[in-house]
Amino acid sequence: MRPMPPAAKLPTASPVVVAVDFDSSIQSLSALDAAAYRLIGTATCQVDRAGDRYICRLIASNPQAGAVLSSDQLKERFLNLVTDENLRARVAKQTEGVRNVILALAFGALASNQNDAG
Repeated sequence: MRPMPPAAKLPTASPVVVAVDFDSSIQSLSALDAAAYRLIGTATCQVDRAGDRYICRLIASNPQAGAVLSSDQLKERFLNLVTDENLRARVAKQTEGVRNVILALAFGALASNQNDAG
């Protein structure tokens, strides 16, 4: 006996796609890449350069559990992540000198302990 064909096809939801663009003279590519990385599991992100703009094309993932973000939610989440990455980069730059001093003191103390033990 042949299997019966399905009575109806379930409608498939079209993927949520969002394009966000940034001025490349203001926005760093590294922050966009880091924000895209943090979206893994929620969405995919393709970053392209078009002239003096970075175009980020976001496509919401279809997670096994949980709801898919709307286009507005996806855009807001990505912009928040980009802002966070920009702030992290700014703080790292401002505190670089202090971090280097702390590392120098820590490794200097380790080297001194190594010389005393030997």
